[in-house]
Amino acid sequence: MSTKNQFGKRGWTPDRIESLRGKTFLITGATSGTGLEASRILLSKGAKVVMLNRNPIKSESVIANLKQELGHHVDVSFIRMDLGDQASVRAAAEEVLGKVKHIDALMCNGAIAQVPKQVFTVDGFESQLGVNHYGHFTLQALLFPRIEKSKGRIVVVGSEGYKMGIKTIQFEDMNWDQNYSANGVYSQSKLAQIMTVYELQDRLKKAGKTDVKVYACHPGASSTSLIKTSGSLATRFVWQLMKLSPMVQSAEKGSYPELMCATEDNLDQAGFYGPTGRNYWTGPVGECKLEPHAKDKAVAEKLWAVSEAATGLKWSV
Repeated sequence: MSTKNQFGKRGWTPDRIESLRGKTFLITGATSGTGLEASRILLSKGAKVVMLNRNPIKSESVIANLKQELGHHVDVSFIRMDLGDQASVRAAAEEVLGKVKHIDALMCNGAIAQVPKQVFTVDGFESQLGVNHYGHFTLQALLFPRIEKSKGRIVVVGSEGYKMGIKTIQFEDMNWDQNYSANGVYSQSKLAQIMTVYELQDRLKKAGKTDVKVYACHPGASSTSLIKTSGSLATRFVWQLMKLSPMVQSAEKGSYPELMCATEDNLDQAGFYGPTGRNYWTGPVGECKLEPHAKDKAVAEKLWAVSEAATGLKWSV
């Protein structure tokens, strides 16, 4: 579907990553799926990886397995963080700032999807918007000074689902009290994440802060536990069948777009990156078409103001 791929017919692959020794990457939601695969590849290239995960027991198990597989010398650790709890995000960010002196990339990978019934976070946000958008919005804001000092990157993992909903932000009812739908709200949360990337780019340019690069990408249709974790029984059943088909790729390949955005030199920030095959579900990784509504400036500016008010946090940009 893509009209161009600067990386050739095979697209971008981790073979392009040289030694990452001395570089540090933070990844949210790294105990499974694309986050785990991205961690594995970064560690194999010599990077330091700090996982930001909700489940300590699962985190310890994953880290033990990675060390057994890659060697006990690999530098991998975790900090507990629940994206659905603003206090937890703030506490985790404070711990990161105390322990991590340099951030080459913050990879906003964690998410929930297709929650069948309206559920609220402890802060009163609809859960998908609260976890996917507000949680990452706060984390990025709090870690931005350290990322800027490091001349690092912010990588936001969106979804092609951004174009499957109402194609704007429902400001009059952000919690979807009147018309809740699992897919509609998921689409909204991913659209919000993506819009924030390009709005942040504009704000950084206006402020003359060109040392930080910000990217948006998507994993395509990847065989992860995302739907299994939060989707309805029917959605999980359909997804299990789809995972057996050629329409779905491995979680490892699903991690390639965020790895590319975190490591590739001279990548255009204006792009939206992911698999470029049919429906952008699978295929060589490169630049994908981004629908115009994802860069609606008026909506993006309002979303930014609403997000700052909701989280009680003003960005230092």
